[in-house]
Amino acid sequence: MPHEETKVLITSNRTVGEAKLRSACLVHIYPTGPTMGTRYTLGDKPVILGRDPTECDIYVDDEAVSRRHAQIIPTPDGYSITDLQSTNGTHVNHARVTFCPLKDGDYLHIGSTIFRFLAGGNVEAEYHEEIYRLTIIDALTDTYNRRYFLEFLGRSLACATRYGRPLSLLMFDIDHFKSLNDQYGHLAGDAVLRELAARVKKDIRQEDLLARTGGEEFAVVLPETDAAGAREIAERLRCRVASQPFRYGDTLIPVTISVGVTSLTGHEWLTTSELIDQADRRLYAAKHQGRNCVVA
Repeated sequence: MPHEETKVLITSNRTVGEAKLRSACLVHIYPTGPTMGTRYTLGDKPVILGRDPTECDIYVDDEAVSRRHAQIIPTPDGYSITDLQSTNGTHVNHARVTFCPLKDGDYLHIGSTIFRFLAGGNVEAEYHEEIYRLTIIDALTDTYNRRYFLEFLGRSLACATRYGRPLSLLMFDIDHFKSLNDQYGHLAGDAVLRELAARVKKDIRQEDLLARTGGEEFAVVLPETDAAGAREIAERLRCRVASQPFRYGDTLIPVTISVGVTSLTGHEWLTTSELIDQADRRLYAAKHQGRNCVVA
């Protein structure tokens, strides 16, 4: 079973002179937990991923993963992955595959679990860069995580207070998300979270920050944005989400969000916690008003 990083000499069946030093690995990047960041070195033998700890080289404790789910195979040009007729399929960069060559940086999804395939010129440096990304990025949605959100909001709030500039915060979550998971399954729920983040990114500026702060909860920090501008953005996001159903395979899933908005003119003295609390209270008010609405 691969566990520590090693470099394995691979020889082709053509000539020894064509042998090359192979260095590649998988990094477990989602979900969070004790195995996040674990590196599995790939060598010159096929590697099976799955839920059976006795038959698989990489054990994945995930109910959505088949007992023998997929196999990574070394090739003369690198590595490829083959699906082993798994129940929920194998996905590379969100596309379902039965066989696929792997490229440096590819995301490998099996069940609810995500690995990153690293095979560049300096795998060690890439690995440490990936570990740093895991401290600030939510791997499922490719948005910032709660830790980075709190740091960014704190800096933005300090700047707005010091220079008397406006600042707004949106807090939103998916309406009836538990029912969505129960009806369509957790893999569908993961797909909805990814698509939601992709839609929201289309309507915010580069200087804004989108973060996943909880299971189905998100926040958007809007520097230099007053109350009127924040409400307009919140309504645009709400409409963007509700305008067309989300697709999971052949299934269309209707999705709506509720949004709470709070804004500062730049002259109030609030802490980060107080600002978040204001936005949270308005989010809950939106829930009580029937959901799929904005309260500012």
